[in-house]
Amino acid sequence: MASITPLITLNYQAFEEAPIATKPSPHIVVPHFLNSENLKKILPALPTISKGGSYPPGALSLSAPMKALIAEMESPKLREAISKKFSIDVANAPSMLTLRGYSREKDGQIHTDSLSKKVTILLFLNEDSPKWDSHHGCLRFLNSPDNLDDYSAEIRPVNGTLVVFPNSSTSWHGYHTYVGPRFSIQLNYMHRDSKAQSELFRHKLSAFTKKISLLTH
Repeated sequence: MASITPLITLNYQAFEEAPIATKPSPHIVVPHFLNSENLKKILPALPTISKGGSYPPGALSLSAPMKALIAEMESPKLREAISKKFSIDVANAPSMLTLRGYSREKDGQIHTDSLSKKVTILLFLNEDSPKWDSHHGCLRFLNSPDNLDDYSAEIRPVNGTLVVFPNSSTSWHGYHTYVGPRFSIQLNYMHRDSKAQSELFRHKLSAFTKKISLLTH
């Protein structure tokens, strides 16, 4: 029996070729990790998210292409690639995946991710357009915790670009205020401490409560 080609594929060659930036802390940026052919399948199939905040997949009604993309993101292959790239073991780390579709005025403030998160993976699913030329909504890796304009890298959140970074006390990032549609998938590999377990529990509870909220509004 002939093998079935996956509905959505990811560009692991580009991942392997992407250099690791070291400032302010290690990270990689992989343009077109979701190539143009796959992006054409995904963009019309994005779920409607008209409110801010993070949504677990279970809280949303997902199309077949989106389900296939999430399955690829959660596959062992991505874990193996990240483990090899950063020399960090995430093979058996608990994972947490959420989707964002709308950026609010309060979003994008300078922060580091919770240290219960071992690694953060972001996949940006927005079309490139002149609206990003203003730099608002463009992710920045920052050299300090108090100045959005003191940055070492800026990433337009477009065209299936992937960003990966191990979390640390100096992995400051954020973006200038942007209000409007800004779609991304965030996947985290977690530690196994009590704080991480608590965060995973809240994630599961959030999936339930947000699904109920969407059904009743």
